[in-house]
Amino acid sequence: MEKKKLLPVVLAATVISTQFALVPQAFAISDVKVTADDYDTEQDDVEYKVKFTLDEPLDSGQKFYINFDSDFDLSEVDEDDVDVDVEYRSITVDDDANEIIVKVDEDLDEGDTIKVTIPGVINPEDDDDYDVTVYTDNDDDDEEYDTVTIGDGSDSSSDGDYSVDLSDETEGANSSYDLDQFDLDSDSDDLQEGEWVTVTFPDADMLPDEDDVDTEDVEINGYEVDDIRIDDDEVELKIPEDVDGDDYLEISFSEDFGITNPDAGDYTITVTYDGVDYESDEFTIDEDSSSSASSDFSVSLSDTAAGARSSYSFEADFGSKKLHGGDDVIVEFPSSDMIPGILTASDVTVNGKPAKRIYKSGNKVWVTASDSMASSSNVEVEFSYSAWITNPKTPGSYDLKMTVDGKTITSRKFTITNVVAPAPTPTPAPVPATPVDNSTSTVSLTRPYLWAATGINIGINGVNVPLVKGQDFLTVVVPAGFKVPPYIAPANVTVNGIPASYVSVLGNNIAIYPAQDIPAGTRVNVVINQAANIVTAGQKTIYTFGVYSSKEKGILFARPVGIGGAVVPSTPTPSTGTTLPANAASIKLNVANFTKGGKTFPLTAAPYLANGSTTMVPAQFFKDGLALTTQWNNSTVAIISGTNVIRLTVGSNKARVGVTEATLPAAVVLKNGMPMVPLRFITDRLGYKVVWDAKTASIGVYK
Repeated sequence: MEKKKLLPVVLAATVISTQFALVPQAFAISDVKVTADDYDTEQDDVEYKVKFTLDEPLDSGQKFYINFDSDFDLSEVDEDDVDVDVEYRSITVDDDANEIIVKVDEDLDEGDTIKVTIPGVINPEDDDDYDVTVYTDNDDDDEEYDTVTIGDGSDSSSDGDYSVDLSDETEGANSSYDLDQFDLDSDSDDLQEGEWVTVTFPDADMLPDEDDVDTEDVEINGYEVDDIRIDDDEVELKIPEDVDGDDYLEISFSEDFGITNPDAGDYTITVTYDGVDYESDEFTIDEDSSSSASSDFSVSLSDTAAGARSSYSFEADFGSKKLHGGDDVIVEFPSSDMIPGILTASDVTVNGKPAKRIYKSGNKVWVTASDSMASSSNVEVEFSYSAWITNPKTPGSYDLKMTVDGKTITSRKFTITNVVAPAPTPTPAPVPATPVDNSTSTVSLTRPYLWAATGINIGINGVNVPLVKGQDFLTVVVPAGFKVPPYIAPANVTVNGIPASYVSVLGNNIAIYPAQDIPAGTRVNVVINQAANIVTAGQKTIYTFGVYSSKEKGILFARPVGIGGAVVPSTPTPSTGTTLPANAASIKLNVANFTKGGKTFPLTAAPYLANGSTTMVPAQFFKDGLALTTQWNNSTVAIISGTNVIRLTVGSNKARVGVTEATLPAAVVLKNGMPMVPLRFITDRLGYKVVWDAKTASIGVYK
């Protein structure tokens, strides 16, 4: 739908006032737009373009008039050079009236746009604003005009720069943005209907969501755009039919479009069309003098002792920046070891409401405000005692930071003392003298099929450090490829037959808080039932589960589980307590690295199980892990040990060992540009031992 442009009224002569009431006027035309290829004073042979829209029909034989201010000189305008984009009978240049008269030769309808090009105009001698007026035979002494500025202050510049006008220049305010008219580069095409103009703003945070914008809130050369796309800090505008052929640009964003001013400072905007960039003059965003924004804030702790568990609460005013429901407030603590491994949204409130969700990275915590929270520049955050934030371990002065909508405020210093209060927890049971052996601990699935909702049964021989109810937890790491829901009800998880007190899910990590104390050395049975809606992966292969305790460093144990009929390889297993030789290299299925000498090294592709029983490894492993001479490309592999040479071909299940052909248990395939080779086929022929370490769910290879 076409949107009418409100034309400014700029008078170069005396403004006549009247005491009579104004009544609505009917105009035969609207949306008058006048541009020139030169705005210098006394410049001759200037080409003017006039465009306007009919608000009433204009019949064949009727006339429209383009009247220039008397300071313009039309004596050099040749009627034959005037171009009109409608059929006409005649064009007359009336020097006395200083106007162009066009008699049309076709019936024109309401809403039709007429464009007229007039070369040979001589500009006025003085710097000033001048009117160019358009009217028709149907106008009753009421005319529409546009104003052009001649000389200093011209609204168009030859270098393509333009000014930016705002309705509100205060930081954080919602404002209209008017990009004043500028000429397109001579090497650029004129505007073409259906093409796109890109406007790049200083900051993506200034812009609304694409789903929230309306084309009626943006105009190009006075006409509503056809479509809008928003990507990061760029707004793309589809050129409407009404401006097709224009050789200039003027863009207006209304306040309703939803642009929010950035922080105080100087900025520019860039417009791009047909591969040419046009940068605006600098415009200034002012500080909000009425803002009560905090320069800092205080932090309250329930316990100030070094290393103690404590609640943390703090409040700051962000002035023009507001936190909205569903948005994040970022809290930066002095160190990452203050933050527990698992955070629970219900243990943190924002402006008195429990957080919607929460996650951490390093020493930063992202807290998402409740959707029902009212928007506010005053933000109060509280980490309760049950959130398990612990104070820095070293006494001293510290601060933390809070960020809302890109604005960061640093707290005043708070003091951590050197007196550690007694831990408010029950006395744990003694740690067993002999570490618990979890090499025979188990993980099994109730439904080990592809894409199946399954229960998980975990049998833990024991933990070495007791777990305190409501405080400590067990973590089950579900393999990548499985789908774990973002929430699991505690009723769907039991620990030794008792429903868990709480279950937290972070990605594929499931933290289970027992509802009872778990003594060290006692067997623990964890059951995650099928109603938890954990879904298996869709590929037939072996996957590895990991089990951890919040009280112990490192993994308790890991177990492979076959999905879709995949069988865990029955490789020889060392007796309990067996230690691999120092020269052994160990790998894990679906993990793109190997371990040797206590160090971990990367692999181009992860080992995997083929045909349900054949371990495939990258050719790189024989070179880097076993120090064998190994050559490969996308087609062939050669592995050399002394006088023994094994040659393999990508895509084939045949190999040559010396001069003898042999059949492989699985064909060599290319993965990430790396040939994958059956492990046991090579190691058996070169005299290497392959063992299965049940405790770490890894395969060891050595000689």
